[in-house]
Amino acid sequence: MEEFSRERLPIPDPQPPAATSLDARDQSPAFQPRQPLRAPKGAPNVVVVLIDDMGFGAPSAFGGPCQMPTAERLADNGLRYNRFHVTAICSPTRQALLTGRNHHSVGMGVTTEMASAAPGYCGIRPLSAATIGQMLQGNGYNTAAFGKWHQTPARDVSAAGPFDRWPTGEGFEKFYGFLCAEMNHWYPVLFDGTKPVEPTRKPEDGYHLSEDLVDNAIDWVRDQTSLKPDNPFFAYLPFGATHAPYHVPQAYREKYRGKFDHGWDRQREITLERQKELGVVPQDAELAPWSEGVPHWDELSAEEQRAAASLMELYAGFAEHTDDQVGRLVDALDELGELDNTMFIYILGDNGASAEGGLGGTLNEHRFASGIPDSAEFINAHDASLGDATTHAHYPVGWALAMNTPYQWTKQVASHFGGIRDGMIVHWPAGITERGGLRDQFHHVIDIVPTILEAAGLPHPTEVNGVAQQPIEGTSMVYSFNDADAPDRHRVQYFEMVGNRGIYQDGWMAVTRHGTPWVMVQDGVRRSFDDDKWELYNTNVDWTQSHDLAEEHPEKLRELQQLFLVEAAKHNVLPLDDRMTERENPREAGRLDLMGDRRSVTFHAGAKRLTEETAPNVKNRSHTLTALVEVPEGGAEGVLVAQGGHTGGWSFYFHDGKPCYAYNYFGTVVQHVRAPEAVTAGEHEVGLRFDYDGGGVGKGGTATLRIDGTEVASGRVDATIPYYFAFDETFDIGVDRASPVTDDYLPVDNAFTGGLRRLRVDLDDDQWSDVEAASAFRTAHE
Repeated sequence: MEEFSRERLPIPDPQPPAATSLDARDQSPAFQPRQPLRAPKGAPNVVVVLIDDMGFGAPSAFGGPCQMPTAERLADNGLRYNRFHVTAICSPTRQALLTGRNHHSVGMGVTTEMASAAPGYCGIRPLSAATIGQMLQGNGYNTAAFGKWHQTPARDVSAAGPFDRWPTGEGFEKFYGFLCAEMNHWYPVLFDGTKPVEPTRKPEDGYHLSEDLVDNAIDWVRDQTSLKPDNPFFAYLPFGATHAPYHVPQAYREKYRGKFDHGWDRQREITLERQKELGVVPQDAELAPWSEGVPHWDELSAEEQRAAASLMELYAGFAEHTDDQVGRLVDALDELGELDNTMFIYILGDNGASAEGGLGGTLNEHRFASGIPDSAEFINAHDASLGDATTHAHYPVGWALAMNTPYQWTKQVASHFGGIRDGMIVHWPAGITERGGLRDQFHHVIDIVPTILEAAGLPHPTEVNGVAQQPIEGTSMVYSFNDADAPDRHRVQYFEMVGNRGIYQDGWMAVTRHGTPWVMVQDGVRRSFDDDKWELYNTNVDWTQSHDLAEEHPEKLRELQQLFLVEAAKHNVLPLDDRMTERENPREAGRLDLMGDRRSVTFHAGAKRLTEETAPNVKNRSHTLTALVEVPEGGAEGVLVAQGGHTGGWSFYFHDGKPCYAYNYFGTVVQHVRAPEAVTAGEHEVGLRFDYDGGGVGKGGTATLRIDGTEVASGRVDATIPYYFAFDETFDIGVDRASPVTDDYLPVDNAFTGGLRRLRVDLDDDQWSDVEAASAFRTAHE
């Protein structure tokens, strides 16, 4: 029996015995070596794998068309959970997953980039809600995370920190991955701990981010089992896949060539048939109603069908490739003899399938998010490029609906199962006797933490690092591991995301959808929450929310509406906030901004890359870039400062010894201004003045190059990016990381070859912020 309590973390050091003699040789009893902290006897290893932007009806393990043999292998030797729920968007699901509390209870009502001042939406995990990493690390586990984090407050993602809410400050001894919403899988910007790092290989050398993450995870697990075989480990592997951009080796895309020519309507039927065969839905389950405004397959032209099918082929290949990487980790655990004693939790989606590619799909989701759709002819003309670094593709809404079969709606829509229900697999041979079992108990992502704690024999800590802990709100699933017929224990659950909301109680569910995820440009009319229409479903008999009973049972509807208000008040959901783009602006959102009101920032040559939330905001305003450089004999080449990349951004650089400026408008056109002569050797001040036209957001301007104060070239930029350059690109000094803004220089190998003494960014006070236009522009960054 343990002689210490695990209720408070960290566990205090043991009290050493007193000295009993003057001479160490006479000490009685002799001092014993201090023993390391151990997890409870029999505590399993834990691996949690999270896939991004995957719907319930996508993976083959749940009847979908995306072949995922590793998921099938784990499910066939473990358990499938077919009523597992998430929060409808990225950061909130991740915060809930790692804390065991509802997303608003831990400040993550939306993504980190949309945080506001309201307690439920501030984007800052309270110290009273420790992560499972902190809990396990404090109890003798070795802990690591590999992949997408997206929980660190946006203003903290810089070399200045603070780092307490980076993974290494939240209980993970090792972190290798990225902190933002999405990532370029060919040219990622990564961190090892808190240090920015670059991949050691390039795509032409066989590099891919998902493979890199698993390589690092396998290396770490092998080290743990070699050096500390008696210590259990916790590995968290949240992939950037299958979130856009769909970047995958061509062979995986080609495996699916022609496999989706039958279209999304037929695919829903095929998937439902397979789901019934697997038993993951009841035999009487119906296809939920099709979403209004989304065309059926036979309403598309031949060009539109080919474009849509090609994007789905790409997504399916991306999904299979990701699952293959999970398979390599599973094989490594098996080879080490650790698989049977590892509780492997495989969550097939942090939300439902994404509809953010619009009705026709896109080769650049940032372009579409600004209201610029791609034509089918344009997509088909770039068919050979799909999946490579020049594209940032996302499939059409119709495929998102099909990938959520048999449910209604998509990611963002927290009211309907299409946005919140995903497949989940638990594989733990040492703790689960059944192989290939099905579990239909209602569960939620907040249930993962208490499940891990119970399986490890650990209590919920009452205090962590001196801070009293708020209750864990999830329900352990261990009761269901070896009892398929066990009655539900998670009986009430609220859902809310950007105004879409729902409440579940014992099978009954009241829901109201407030917005449409793929309608990026609204009519500017603010929609009142009071005008939202509520629906009522009895999911005990209506598995897919197909039959609205609101008119038949108004009393039940009112009862659940009241329950939603009770739960919303309890968990910091109120006040509701449906703002989207406005909240990307810290001032309008009501959150702190790293740059604040500063209008002049000076960087040194070694300044680290900055996310868009921590960089000077040059959008929709006039500004000046001034660099003091030392040009070597023979001239200089390379980047002085750049922001964004191939899908949109700008760069100030030297090419053929001449200062140049490039503005990349959503990857459709790159406009250049170039000095006519090379700069001579020696110290010079080179500058770029951008005079914004004004009159609204996204307008054009005039770019003027200066050398030592003298104007040498000037040119027009017809239009600018109004809201966001990219989540997977950065603001870089002395180099353009990830994908290049312009083809004037190579990816990665484009650092300035001269001496960059300093670079100053001066921002004018003429910034345009069209709140009305912004409120009409809807996009999600998760």
